[in-house]
Amino acid sequence: MGWITALLASSPARKALGLLLPAFTIALFLLNLRRAGERAGRLEERLSTSERTHEIQRQMLDAASRRPADRDALAQRLRDGRF
Repeated sequence: MGWITALLASSPARKALGLLLPAFTIALFLLNLRRAGERAGRLEERLSTSERTHEIQRQMLDAASRRPADRDALAQRLRDGRF
């Protein structure tokens, strides 16, 4: 433990530590920023997929609302050529 104190007491070691600590802090900040960007990208992709899925479901419900009520209505639509 004494050699660490003696090392930190020297001027070059303090200067090096004074440069390394801010560099290490900036590196950690940039890595965290990168992770946050990746997370935002994944959330955007999930939202896009969800919107496409909901649009397809709306189209399916719209098509289901226009379907013939029974077999007779279906037969009539086929005879009229409106299928």
